[in-house]
Amino acid sequence: MSKMLFSVAEIIDIVIMTGAIGFIFKDVFKRRPKVEVLLPKSYDPLSQYNSRFNWNDFWFAVAVVGPSVILHEFGHKFFAIANGMSAEFHAAYTWLIIGLILKLLSFGFIFFVPAYVSISGGTALQMAGAAFAGPAVNLILWLGASAILKHNQQNRRFKGDLFHLTFLTSRINMFLFIFNMLPIPGFDGWNFLTYLSKAIF
Repeated sequence: MSKMLFSVAEIIDIVIMTGAIGFIFKDVFKRRPKVEVLLPKSYDPLSQYNSRFNWNDFWFAVAVVGPSVILHEFGHKFFAIANGMSAEFHAAYTWLIIGLILKLLSFGFIFFVPAYVSISGGTALQMAGAAFAGPAVNLILWLGASAILKHNQQNRRFKGDLFHLTFLTSRINMFLFIFNMLPIPGFDGWNFLTYLSKAIF
């Protein structure tokens, strides 16, 4: 019987982390409002007070931030597994709670680590590769989204929410790649350089 790629605990962690991310960023990464000249017949001016939770903004935030974070962690995990190492995805619950508190307190800047992958059983060079694999995914998404945007400027193939989503995907992955590659203890950049130096020297 082959081992499952993801355990039940990992799947639960992914779902919880994704929901937390959507809630934390739903007021930051919003869908662009559609300007309507005429109000629909069913327009209710009190509807905005009937429901304080905007599910459209929630799912848009999930679509914008979720893949960038999840695929980053998958990069770590899949590289490790491909090289015979043990790797397990974890939601960083303490950091998620901090992010939720900062969100509820309406802080202008929210910093938290949503998840991490615990890796063991590899050589120094393999560990360096696993550390770089996450940011490498963000680099690919950043360059890919940027290329799509550049191509779209020439052909005008899409606009609206799809263009807005692609633009935000480009910017978020640019930030995640640069931020994670900073040589600061605990960051992927620090782990990459540390394990690479061990492998060389």
